[in-house]
Amino acid sequence: MANALQQLIRERLDRNGWSYGDVARRGGVPRSTVHHLATTDRVVRMPQATTLEGLAKGLELPLDTVRRAAAEACGIHVYGTPAGPEADAAAPRSADPEVDLLIASVQKLSADDRRHVAALVESLLGRSADR
Repeated sequence: MANALQQLIRERLDRNGWSYGDVARRGGVPRSTVHHLATTDRVVRMPQATTLEGLAKGLELPLDTVRRAAAEACGIHVYGTPAGPEADAAAPRSADPEVDLLIASVQKLSADDRRHVAALVESLLGRSADR
């Protein structure tokens, strides 16, 4: 079964009669990147922000829609906000989608790793309070 990012890309290609090259040119990303994301069964890590931005531009979709599909493809479920273009426009949205992604990612960590992340966050918060 295709992952969320594959489904999103395939649906846009089929609906609009686009090729990987069409999406790549519009988005300013390599064709090989579009092909890889459209055909790989399991996305091992979240694509870089610039890749997601280019893919969103090339697919003519909101960045948040592409970011969420990529997160789902990596096995990260982002809670609390709509996940697709058909989502209710009135639904609440996070002011910073990276916060949602970070929260969802932390849930995948082991208890020991979460303690390390918590210590890092406390350290960073303490450092910014000193400024």
